[in-house]
Parts: sequence; C-alpha cells; structure tokens
Amino acid sequence: MRKDNALELFPVVDEEGKVIGSASRGECHDGSKLLHPVVHLHLFDPAGRLYLQKRPQWKDIQPGKWDTAVGGHVDYGEDVSDALLREVREELGLTVSDPEMLRRYVFESDRERELVNVFKVVTDRVPTPSDELDGGRFWSREEILANIGKEVFTPNFESEYLMLFGE
Repeated sequence: MRKDNALELFPVVDEEGKVIGSASRGECHDGSKLLHPVVHLHLFDPAGRLYLQKRPQWKDIQPGKWDTAVGGHVDYGEDVSDALLREVREELGLTVSDPEMLRRYVFESDRERELVNVFKVVTDRVPTPSDELDGGRFWSREEILANIGKEVFTPNFESEYLMLFGE
C-alpha cells in the first residue's frame, strides 16, 4: 500500500508565511502543531460547479473523504505560487493561469497546524486525476450543501467552503 513520505521536508512558518525553520512531514503531522504552509485550489467549471478530489485510503490525514480539487504542501525552498502550479499539474494534469488568491488562514486539527493559501480558478478544461487521488468530479452547490456534516467531506473542506462561499 502507498503511503505519504514521513521524511519529506516542509518549511515551518509564522502566521504571515515567513519561513522560520524546517521539519519533516512526520514531525508536522504528529501533533507537534508546527505551522507549515499548504495550497488549496477551488476549481470551478463555467457552470459554477466545483471540482472535488477523493482522497485515497492510504493518505495519513482524512483518507477516503472528498476534498478541495487541489491540496498540497509547500516544499522546503519552494514558494507558494510554484507549489500551487506544481500541485495542479501533479494532481489534476492541468496547467492553470492567473489563479485568484482568495485568502490565507490558519487551520488547526488535533494533529497539525497549517497556513492555508487558498486560490480559485474557473476553467472549461476537464481534470485528469493522477494516481495520487481516488478520482474526482464536479459537484453542484446544492450537492455540497446537502452533504456537509455527513462525513462525506474533510472537515477542512467543509469549514473552508462555508467560510468562502457561505451557506
């Protein structure tokens, strides 16, 4: 079974995103609450439907749940913009231009703290999910709202969706 690389190196940052150190994925996800940056992309089609990815069962965080179209860690030495474009290519096989930055916020769970950099793009291109994912599909707003709180989505996606796009 595949699994995440616990030795992968992430930057440790302050709440403004300034790099103050580094730590492994394992250290960042073991309850240490070391703040590390991630990127999220909300990918909409022209009809306003939102593409979501299904997280594979082998993931160390929230396996089997539906999540943002793209979600990934910023590697140590990489900037946020480059990380976003890399993750979009790796996860969805797409190249996007001019993603809109929506906001930055701190997300905290019982295992980790992430500085989430959230972007949005509208495209008529169809994603081709990589084997890093268990597929994906476009969801209407009504479908998303009907499934919030039912253990279908990651808690992070639910809170982010409601924060950005309301009920």
